[in-house]
Amino acid sequence: MSNNRHVVPNPNGGWDVEAPGAQRASSHHDTQADAERRAKDIVGNLGGGEVVVHDRRGQIRDSDTVAPGNDPSPPKDARH
Repeated sequence: MSNNRHVVPNPNGGWDVEAPGAQRASSHHDTQADAERRAKDIVGNLGGGEVVVHDRRGQIRDSDTVAPGNDPSPPKDARH
């Protein structure tokens, strides 16, 4: 599955963070700014990717590349 996320308007109000091809939104927010912050957090924690922000009409208005995040609980290598 892609690490990319889209910030899209929800038909019932607010903004959703969606993974491409997903059946449901990853999260829902009252403001586009909150949704964009959450999308960047998700993408960073998944190892980086793109956050694509849409306007109220659904048109792409911005795209940001997100570097890998700093996982506070990285997996430990059991082979040591």
